[in-house]
Amino acid sequence: MAGTLYLIPAPLGDSVYLPVPTYVVDIVHSLEVFIVEKGKTARQYLKQLQTPIPFQNMTFFELNKHTDLKELPIFLAPALELGRNIGLMSEAGCPGVADPGADVIKLAHELNLEVVPLVGPSSILLALMASGLNGQTFAFQGYLPIKNPERSKRIQQLEQVARRNQQTQIFIETPYRNDSFLADLLKNLSPETLLCVASDITLPSEFIKTKSVFSWKNDELPVLNKRPTIFLFL
Repeated sequence: MAGTLYLIPAPLGDSVYLPVPTYVVDIVHSLEVFIVEKGKTARQYLKQLQTPIPFQNMTFFELNKHTDLKELPIFLAPALELGRNIGLMSEAGCPGVADPGADVIKLAHELNLEVVPLVGPSSILLALMASGLNGQTFAFQGYLPIKNPERSKRIQQLEQVARRNQQTQIFIETPYRNDSFLADLLKNLSPETLLCVASDITLPSEFIKTKSVFSWKNDELPVLNKRPTIFLFL
């Protein structure tokens, strides 16, 4: 009998608050094989969860931008050949959402492995919940082009989509480019467009604010450099 691939959410930052349900902890405690982005941070998280299995008895496969996708069948071999359950863990938030884990999840379905998502924090959903923007119809756009004029053109196109469909648009950016991304949003969006900035979600430094672009331009802007941030507009 083949094993199961469990999708294990991780905290959104270095916080004393670990929103991990008991049943998730129980499943994690039973696992010896993990697919992770970074072995070091995965071990730190497992240590916080007080996993009873010694690390030397565990197997960690690293899945990140440097991983050759041809290696993925090897990662799932313990489930297919030995019937062992596997945990897929993101660096932060939910595996498979803006995360390289999507590739191994896709392969698991192709190999007819059971895939079980576990409850935990998603910065995208938490930001949408707190934004006050339309939660009935929304689109996560991921990363926009880095350079202009491509970035500005894409922002303006998506503002038209948001206006036409009353659809909230959601974005992320590499943290060290957050400040320049916010500047580009304010430069290209219409004054009446509502913009939410949600930074350091679940951390003591959490900042979530929704205002019109006009109001943002006439107020002191938050410093977002190197702070995980979700941007939303409508």
